[in-house]
Amino acid sequence: MAAAVDRFLTHLAVERGLARNTLDAYGRDLARLGDHLERLGVREPEAIRPAHWRSFADALEREGLAAASRARAMVAARRFGLHLVARGLLARDPAEGLLPPRRGRRLPRVLRPDETEALLAAAAEGEGAFASRDRAMLEVLYGSGLRVSELVSLPLGALDRRAGLVRVLGKGGRERIVPLGEPGLAALESWLAEGRPLFARRARKASDAVFLTPRGSAMTRQNFFARLRQLALRAGIPRERVSPHVLRHSFATDLLEGGADLRAVQAMLGHSDLATTEIYTHVSRDRLRATVEAHHPRGAGTRGA
Repeated sequence: MAAAVDRFLTHLAVERGLARNTLDAYGRDLARLGDHLERLGVREPEAIRPAHWRSFADALEREGLAAASRARAMVAARRFGLHLVARGLLARDPAEGLLPPRRGRRLPRVLRPDETEALLAAAAEGEGAFASRDRAMLEVLYGSGLRVSELVSLPLGALDRRAGLVRVLGKGGRERIVPLGEPGLAALESWLAEGRPLFARRARKASDAVFLTPRGSAMTRQNFFARLRQLALRAGIPRERVSPHVLRHSFATDLLEGGADLRAVQAMLGHSDLATTEIYTHVSRDRLRATVEAHHPRGAGTRGA
């Protein structure tokens, strides 16, 4: 079974162009499926039956996995089954008629505008190369809505500083152009002029990454996440409420609340499906409703005053 899974993952990487993180998630879910089939005595793809897919779904539920995790695992299993059908190893889709786990609508977590400002202010408090880099990374992440993987992998050649634009290579190798915004561009110029050269001189091997560690190597997601947690503490925001993706969510929500067109936000985020972007309209409405409840004369927050 492992060989069939490996061929499927290669197919996803080469022919479908899926991102590395997505492939890793598929690999983990299909390894779980392979272990389950092994326990059932199913070692060859041709021996798979619909009952095996149903028992896999039941096993995931017994393990206590969240509905979202179970749904993701079953999507991986379904696509693997369809791949086997396409290769002529199975006559029918083993997941046919199997209902996906029910998932409640989970809205993205976002920061309030004042919290975002406090976080940016915390990054601006320090001096030197560290502070310059942190400020630039935060301004670019929040000001342009990048994923953290896109941020840390930005090469110098992706920047068009004169036009204030950055070329981003997103999921599935899709390229998009996003504006930097004046605060982001100013912070970036300061980092490139003063902070980055200092870190770059310490490198054993030259890197063309925009953002470097003190040793001159490219920043990683883990490096940035650790710095972000420290800045959250300095800003007085609970650490668990802050992550790189929360800033991306905040970027999209704040744009929509400011009147931005939904399709423009979709393009800046690099979403292939508009429905993925539409979730932020729900966040925006919920935040507006909370504001009315707290501050309007007819809101719940004023009752009993």
